[in-house]
Amino acid sequence: MDLFNSWLVETPIAHRGLHDKTAPENSLAAFSKAIENGYPIELDVQMLSDGTPVVFHDESLARLTGNDGYLRFLNKSDLDCLTLAGTKEKIPTLEQVLHLVNGSTPLLIEIKNTSKVGTLEKNVIDLLKNYTGEVAIQSFNPFVLAYFHKHAPSIPRGQLSGSFKGEKLGFLKRFVLKHMMLNKKTSKPDFISYEARALPNNTVRKYKKLPLLAWCVRNQAEYLRVVKYCDNVIFESFEPKI
Repeated sequence: MDLFNSWLVETPIAHRGLHDKTAPENSLAAFSKAIENGYPIELDVQMLSDGTPVVFHDESLARLTGNDGYLRFLNKSDLDCLTLAGTKEKIPTLEQVLHLVNGSTPLLIEIKNTSKVGTLEKNVIDLLKNYTGEVAIQSFNPFVLAYFHKHAPSIPRGQLSGSFKGEKLGFLKRFVLKHMMLNKKTSKPDFISYEARALPNNTVRKYKKLPLLAWCVRNQAEYLRVVKYCDNVIFESFEPKI
């Protein structure tokens, strides 16, 4: 597949859906708004303790649900007890999102996994086997991409990276991830997703044969600055004027 002539570069991608106060990030309502406005959707996938892939960004429940605790300790049955950002929206499973979208717009799925690779990735692949819409995955974890390369090579894979400013990482791990040093032997990405505020840089220039997405662009001025250096943007808090 020539990703330079694909949906990945054609239309700006809505970060966690087209969200606002009435449609929280990573909610079915935010995804519905993105569909209505013609945007591809970026979303985050993590795993519950029972193996269910769900769409949620944070490890902690506090910011979006107001509850104490961590997502990874929940079971699927617990989701009915939680609502998002003071609305009636709930944490959706990936299966619910796939049912809602049903191929109406492309999906860019970020696999959030800092633990052992395998179970979450397999469960996501199993859900995608019968999904007929356009999909790509991305991750900061090179070993997640290596798993998809081996077990689902037809799904386009993107290596996420950036400055990792403020992240609690050791020097060596930060250096390796920032400079995407495992791309060639481990992750073998089909495209790159790099932090917008860290563009341009010499590391990314090495991968000019791969499409480059810039995340996360939050206003028109930033869009106009960064679009010169990338093939598409992942945006939120505004709608880019192309």
